[in-house]
Parts: sequence; C-alpha cells; structure tokens
Amino acid sequence: MTARRAGALVVAAVLATLTALLGGGVASAHSAVVGSNPADGEQIDAGPAQVSVTFNEALQTGYAALTVVGPDGNLWTKSDPVVEGPTVSADLGELGPAGEYTVAYRVTSADGHPVSGKITFTLTTDGNGTPGAAADGGGSEGDSGGVPLWPFVIAAVVVVAGGLWFALRTPRGRD
Repeated sequence: MTARRAGALVVAAVLATLTALLGGGVASAHSAVVGSNPADGEQIDAGPAQVSVTFNEALQTGYAALTVVGPDGNLWTKSDPVVEGPTVSADLGELGPAGEYTVAYRVTSADGHPVSGKITFTLTTDGNGTPGAAADGGGSEGDSGGVPLWPFVIAAVVVVAGGLWFALRTPRGRD
C-alpha cells in the first residue's frame, strides 16, 4: 500500500468517526409525556384527589419520583408515586393557597433511561389543606441525570488512534 493511499484511508477513517460521534443527535426513543391530570397549564378551582402523568409507553416500576410543590414552596403530595403501565401517579390531599403548582416527575423509560420534567397547573381558589415539608431545592437546573457522553467520545478516539497506529506501523525486519 502506498503512503498516499494509507494517508487517504487515515483521513477517511478519522472523518467517518468524527461524523458518527458528533453528527448524531440524542436518541429520541425515550418515553414521552402524552397527558396528565390535571393537564399542563390547566386552571382548576379545587385540587384533584390524585395527580398523574401518562407516557407513550409502559414505564419501569423502580426509581419513580412524583412531587407536587405549591406556590408556598411546600410539598403537597401525600403518598409515594405508583407506576402502573404508562402512568405514574401520587395521592394529594386538599390543596392550600391559590396559585401555580408544579408537578415534577422522574421515571425510568422502558429502555432504561431516566426521563424527567415538570408540568404546572393553577389552583384558582384557596383550599384548606395542610402542606407537607418545604420542598428540597437540591439538584441543578438542566441536569439531565443521564450518563455523560464525554467518556465514550474519549474511548472512541483512543480506539481509533490505536487502530490507526497498528495499521500504519512499519513492520520490523522486512527490508
């Protein structure tokens, strides 16, 4: 193989690897919200007995989280979340102050990836409910909770570089 041809193969291999690693977007095969009760953005005058979020596919039952935080910054869910098929739900007691309530969820999709997000609804009339504890402000905004991509990129670069070194090395003793 000529040096020019070997160089062209190296360039092609590097470009193909970079295109594969950087050109592809995030897979969108994870579970997606298809509905909720109350609906996202809905205005209601009395709180529901239960809040739920429904996805486009069945969820894994482990590691689900579902909380409702009121305009007062307190938790209003009264039970642990329950996953049944594509729906995660939790019981609510009577709600308290009028205002926007945030339903935060984190579930594990059928393919094993965590899916999280928020929906909101507005209570238009004050209720007489008793809040739970103050909501925990832990975590950072924008934290996907997923596996970081950079270790896989580094591993791919090392593997490609090692393969190129092996393919292009000059054999000893064959003069």
